[in-house]
Amino acid sequence: MTGKRRYFGTDGVRGVSNVEPMTAESVTRLGMAVAARLRQENRHTRIVIGKDTRLSGYMFESAMAAGIVAMGADVWITGPLPTPGIAFITSSMRADAGVVISASHNAFADNGIKLFARDGYKLDDHVEREIEDLMDSPGLYELRAPAADIGYATRIDDVGGRYIVFCKSVFPPELTLDDMKIVVDCANGAAYRTAPAVLEELGAEVVAIHHEPNGKNINDQCGALYTESLAQRVLEEKADLGIALDGDADRLVLVDEKGKVVDGDAVMALCATRMIASGKLAKNTVVATVMSNLGLEHAIRGAGGTLVRTGVGDRYVVAEMRKGGYNFGGEQSGHLVFLDHMTTGDGTVAALQVLEVMVREGRKLSELASVMTRTPQVLINVKVGIKKPLKDLKEVGKLIASVEAELGGDGRVLVRYSGTEPKARVMIEGPDEAMIRARAEQIGAELVKYCI
Repeated sequence: MTGKRRYFGTDGVRGVSNVEPMTAESVTRLGMAVAARLRQENRHTRIVIGKDTRLSGYMFESAMAAGIVAMGADVWITGPLPTPGIAFITSSMRADAGVVISASHNAFADNGIKLFARDGYKLDDHVEREIEDLMDSPGLYELRAPAADIGYATRIDDVGGRYIVFCKSVFPPELTLDDMKIVVDCANGAAYRTAPAVLEELGAEVVAIHHEPNGKNINDQCGALYTESLAQRVLEEKADLGIALDGDADRLVLVDEKGKVVDGDAVMALCATRMIASGKLAKNTVVATVMSNLGLEHAIRGAGGTLVRTGVGDRYVVAEMRKGGYNFGGEQSGHLVFLDHMTTGDGTVAALQVLEVMVREGRKLSELASVMTRTPQVLINVKVGIKKPLKDLKEVGKLIASVEAELGGDGRVLVRYSGTEPKARVMIEGPDEAMIRARAEQIGAELVKYCI
């Protein structure tokens, strides 16, 4: 088994549709490899396939299903459903794996494949590597099932309703949202039906926007990455808050009643301080990534808790949570994982946790979010043609060290490559925003010189 990943990145396989590795042919091979690796001895393997609303999802759904049934496994097709919904259905239906066809927050032309194990958690890295090796193995086609053992493909029509019922079950039964007006930006993605339904059935007055997907408008100037239209609508409607999801609805970004963005860090601070006070935060510890703001660390420490950091990617947050016995963690980008309820990031479930606090305390979101004082932070993205190891870029390293020395103990510098896009990310925190922005742009410009 090789150590270098060829298809899987930090969040599954991802790329431009109809360009390798996101072609129908490669996805069919991936389906074959998944079914072969997870093959059960005494019965047909059962695999759930769900997707978001991208145009290419139809092609990849068929290709993945074809590869799986060719190996003698059965497929349950859900159609559009949030990524956490697929994790939930995989576990609740006792399937052997779940497949999500989505490129999350990316534009419609991209697509990707994420894989869940039967327990609803993302597949371990070593299993993904074994699947990669099977994809490239000449013997893969020899593992195809005989004609009599080809698998079945069945469409499940009621999964949306099942997921809605599950989401509502995490909200305390003694509470309602009867007096709340909520604007929900569905990003023209997978939650365009489920998210508004959950909130309406709990009693809220819901104004849904960007909830009419056409295959090409997913994440198009809407959703968790583009909150301008949501903020404007919240103000127009005089709503209590706005909820922004991304294309596969595993992220959450909020907008308060004043139109101000409340990101994943602020939500973690808000929820964690309440969980510490009520004794519900396991080991009084929150797990976040190296990208989370220093203000989050200060807020949690001030409440008597601890922040543990991981590399970027919700899979690494979840891995650390499971390893350490923690029950809450997330990312600044809005992946928020409440392990008492869900095995992966879930934008709808996370929103319900915030709404519970708002209802119980009778306070506005702007007031609740003030629990965290943000350290000025600048993040710039620079396009790169090649991703040379940062340790080999001596001049970049010298510049980073110089900026770190300038900041002293009042800030930090983080430079990394994106795991899903041809970009490098430069993040600096410090007391002077103008200074750290200038330094971030300086580092980015130096980096680009060596990565054209």
